[in-house]
Amino acid sequence: MKKPKWVIAKEQDKRAAANETVWLFGLHAVRDALLNPARVKLRLVVTRNALERLGEAVEQAALTPEVCDPRKFAAPLDPQSVHQGAALEVKPLDWGSLDDVALRPGHGAPRIVLLDRVTDPHNVGAILRSAEVFGAQAVVAVQRHSAPETGALAKTASGALERQPYLRVRNLSDAMDALKSMGYLVLGLDGEAEQTIEQALQGKRDRPVALVMGAEGPGLRQKTRETCDALVRIDAAAGFGSLNVSNAAAVALYAARG
Repeated sequence: MKKPKWVIAKEQDKRAAANETVWLFGLHAVRDALLNPARVKLRLVVTRNALERLGEAVEQAALTPEVCDPRKFAAPLDPQSVHQGAALEVKPLDWGSLDDVALRPGHGAPRIVLLDRVTDPHNVGAILRSAEVFGAQAVVAVQRHSAPETGALAKTASGALERQPYLRVRNLSDAMDALKSMGYLVLGLDGEAEQTIEQALQGKRDRPVALVMGAEGPGLRQKTRETCDALVRIDAAAGFGSLNVSNAAAVALYAARG
């Protein structure tokens, strides 16, 4: 019996993921990855100065470093990468399923950030930092048209990538519906929305909340908007100004804290 196309596609995705590796760079990103027992670490390239600064993290990782001249840095990075003399080849992290992270114990009422086609790795990295600070359960994006786990993302996240779940799902609307079935209130951020985050959560702060952020410019897609329980906005002084998506995520998480 011939396998359905969706089954074949899923198997191909799994095989590709199994063979994929990522080069992390920068002292913070590399140190936190070295200290993460869940991270599969393959190759560490460092300058002698960076090796001294990483110190015990290298010893704990039980990984033999390749020490090289800073003028001939051996890791295959973009020449513009600010690597600070440290690069680490790793396997991407596996945080499990949406159910695993959405229902795990946290601080207060659960909060999740959903990203609708946010492709800039620097924005996603900054959102991961904010999500960690405000105790979010996870940051969730779509597999396509989103920022994958990269060195640039990890460097911007400044270590948060090792601790803050970052999931990429096949269909964002399906993930939103799944969260609703778990009791989550799904709120989409829209600058033209009639109510603020605070107004939408009045008397509901004890509920799990998912905040859906759209890409800068296009915002939320129509299907995403229709799947939200409500659209909300961040109040701006006198109606002026706008925030980029990473700043908006930080403000929204603060406004929605349980």
